Amino acid sequence: MAQRITQLASHLDPRSWSGKGLHAHQTKNDSDVVIVAAGRTPFTKAYKGSMKDSKFDLLCYEFFKSLLASSAVDPKLIQDVVVGNVHNDEAPYYVRAAALAAGIPNTTPAIVVNRFCSSGLMAIRAIANGIQAGEIECGLACGIEHMSTQPKRPTVISEELSKISQEADDCKMPMGWTSENVANDFNISRAKMDEYAARSHQRAVQAQSQGKFDAEIFPISVPTVSKDGAKQTSIISADEGPRPGTTAESLGKIKSAFPQWAPSNTTGGNASQITDGAAGVILMRRSLANKLGLKVLGKYVSCAVTGLEPRIMGIGPSSAIPAVLAQTGVKQEEVDLFEINEAFASMYVYCVEKLGLDPEKVNVNGGACALGHPLGATGARLVVTALKELERRNQKVAVVSMCIGLGMGAAGLILRED
Repeated sequence: MAQRITQLASHLDPRSWSGKGLHAHQTKNDSDVVIVAAGRTPFTKAYKGSMKDSKFDLLCYEFFKSLLASSAVDPKLIQDVVVGNVHNDEAPYYVRAAALAAGIPNTTPAIVVNRFCSSGLMAIRAIANGIQAGEIECGLACGIEHMSTQPKRPTVISEELSKISQEADDCKMPMGWTSENVANDFNISRAKMDEYAARSHQRAVQAQSQGKFDAEIFPISVPTVSKDGAKQTSIISADEGPRPGTTAESLGKIKSAFPQWAPSNTTGGNASQITDGAAGVILMRRSLANKLGLKVLGKYVSCAVTGLEPRIMGIGPSSAIPAVLAQTGVKQEEVDLFEINEAFASMYVYCVEKLGLDPEKVNVNGGACALGHPLGATGARLVVTALKELERRNQKVAVVSMCIGLGMGAAGLILRED
């Protein structure tokens, strides 16, 4: 009987019996979900950058292969593959084929999840939940988006739904318009948006020049096609988005992207860049990591998702971050780093100021205004970047968060381990 009780207890979510609060989460339990590998590809400009001639399945393959090579994990141990992706058609076909080509056995299933800009984080959450439930012991979670080949089609909401509910009708609102709504509703000036976006570029340029991203980027092989149609292969290893010399003044000269939508503060300079890229992690039960003698990079603690008005979807982190802190019992002042997706500077300004976050703790190496926002990959990229920066600073606690189209927000809490 005692042995059976021990077996049952080992499959319980540790939050249910070790209590809340930072000290409780820092306690190491066999049932913890830990991260044993983490990394990403370079983020490159969609349509004209280094990955423009590649394809979604090739990007998946290159990322899977690189993540596995960076780890000491036997692909046979991976019991599930979950990929966050938003716009690439027939993604499940490509993900499965790429996983098999990368050496993941055919006994390991694969699935694609889509909760818009949080999809990479939702992939991590799905694998973590599977481990916490005792369904698997090891899984690969990532986000991958090849926006250079995303289909261009309008969002169509049935007329019947639009007539029933204004909020349902708002779901077809272009994301840029929601940025203008945030700026208008909360009196966020163009000058403030440009100031925050410029800081993102300045920090990213500095981080890039100091080699800070080298620890998280996998150099990958990409096909290229020259003007005369000749096909070649090249290795890329650096992000293409950060722009040296960017200032609030230079951004202030850029024309509004939505002049028809007041207050017309959103521009191509103070919004996230359209980008190709992939990021992800390998997670496993701590007892398995210990058995294999693997280095634990971090611990997944929890994730929260909240909902709000679709027309101001950008402010999602302002509710999601308090939700994950309340869920875990961790105090805001105990968090060492915040990584918040800069979908638009309007929402970033609002969330930082609404929550009273210390700007010196948020996006310390820049964010999506500079690095770009491959939709399905961003949630996982935030986790990877946060883990690497915690290690660099010898700090412990990070929260990642992003707004989600249609009026949602998500946030996750992770801990670094020595």
